[in-house]
Amino acid sequence: MKIKLLLFSALLLNGSLATMAQKKAEEALAPLIASTTQAIVPTEYGKVRGYIHHGIFTYKGIPYAKSDRFQAAQKPASWEGVRSSMSYGPVCPTDPTTTVYDEIEFPFQHNWGYTNENCQSLNVWTPKINDGKKRPVMVWLHGGGFTAGSAVELPSYDGENLAQKGDVVVVTVNHRLNILGFLDLSAYGDKYKGSANAGLTDLAMALQWVKQNITQFGGDPNNVTIFGQSGGGGKVTSLMNAPSVKGLFHKAIVQSGSYITNFTEPAVTKRISAALLEELKLQPNQIDSLQKISYERLNAAGKKAIGKVQEALKAEGKPNTNLGWGPVLDGNFLPYQPSDPKAIFLSKDIPLLVGTTKTEFAPFNPANRVPTMEAAKTNLTKQYGAKTDAYLSAVKKAYPESSKPSDFVLFDFGFCALAIDQANNKAQQGTAPVYMYLFTWESPVLDGAYSSMHCMELPFVFDNINRCEEMTGGGREAHVLADKMSTAWINFAKTGNPNHKGLPTWPKYSKGNGATMLFDNTCAVKNNHDKELIQLVTAK
Repeated sequence: MKIKLLLFSALLLNGSLATMAQKKAEEALAPLIASTTQAIVPTEYGKVRGYIHHGIFTYKGIPYAKSDRFQAAQKPASWEGVRSSMSYGPVCPTDPTTTVYDEIEFPFQHNWGYTNENCQSLNVWTPKINDGKKRPVMVWLHGGGFTAGSAVELPSYDGENLAQKGDVVVVTVNHRLNILGFLDLSAYGDKYKGSANAGLTDLAMALQWVKQNITQFGGDPNNVTIFGQSGGGGKVTSLMNAPSVKGLFHKAIVQSGSYITNFTEPAVTKRISAALLEELKLQPNQIDSLQKISYERLNAAGKKAIGKVQEALKAEGKPNTNLGWGPVLDGNFLPYQPSDPKAIFLSKDIPLLVGTTKTEFAPFNPANRVPTMEAAKTNLTKQYGAKTDAYLSAVKKAYPESSKPSDFVLFDFGFCALAIDQANNKAQQGTAPVYMYLFTWESPVLDGAYSSMHCMELPFVFDNINRCEEMTGGGREAHVLADKMSTAWINFAKTGNPNHKGLPTWPKYSKGNGATMLFDNTCAVKNNHDKELIQLVTAK
């Protein structure tokens, strides 16, 4: 009897163990695991709980800073217990989107998020937590200039695939923008001394958060790459010139964002703030009233103030076509212009990967949709006049494969020329490597109308072709190129060198060799291939 009882108990135990094992196996195979007992990580401010998707630990909306309006970012408040971190945090208020251009909206599939001025939160994707492994950390700074956008705006920004592919930790950041992030009120007391670059102090705090907390998320705080596209590239450039963030990142990638060549002088930004007070009928001793004015009213007054100062500068013979919200030479967060030797010294040891897409904003202009070569020549003659034939020859020399009418019309030269300037300036320092690229792949979507437009490289960098089929078409060629590009970005984050066996050898860039990786169905390195074309177009 006892033997039977023991056998029965053993069978029950084995059955229970088998059931538990089966349950664990099913959980391991489940696409998504969300549990109150899993994916919990301690941070300096309290514990956070995310979820696991396809094996990647995911955390969203983690607060990394706090601040009052127009003041520099401070450490966030701590919390008790475990903070649920499974949904994206708020985005900075911007101009509301009330209508879209259907054909241009289609490839982007924007997520406008929900707005709140307390928008200082970040998101983390990581293969493992608390495992003692030190993975490279890739911190993404979103586009939208310094006025719009967010870390949730585009489906391409999702970090899951990149984290899984490269065994890296991906971080994306929301921060203050526009008038909330860059109104210079420093003339009105110490309380507002950090106002001019408040949006950048947010990013500095995000990097500080990474340094202090990313180890628990499986990341290496001593191997951090900041990368960004468009406005995000401008933010990367700005941070490379900020003494307070030196040592918080170790590599930099600028994608279609080399346009920050000078920071706005405080003499100008202080005129804007004075014009704002005038617009709102406030005296300097009423400066604190700005804390209570609605964002909508503040935003509208800010635009009028910029317009008035713009017109005044023009009347004074000092036109500034780029006047707007953005980084300020405030003498504190940004004490030097980018060309100052002291600024150059700050980032001399930071490897740089920099480039653009071939056509950038050109496909957004319906006038550039030319059905015939005759129409293309008519279009080009309006731009280049007597230089049209020389232009056509230069295009054919730079891109021998050019055959369609659009191949001669859809070009960007502004972004590209600025990226080359940034690469040249960085390479001349000679202390850290520079690698340059040009994204030339053309999307087949909408009969090829989108070409290699602004933002087209993003799904490839993040290996998010499936998430961005409206932009890429989702075909095999897109997946193959995404594998090559995302691996290059991952390798650069790991070692400062983007080379891998899937690409031809990618040499370091120098002004002399002009070595540029062209990303297309067939990737190739070319040397100064478009130098003659750019010189012809940009010559005054």
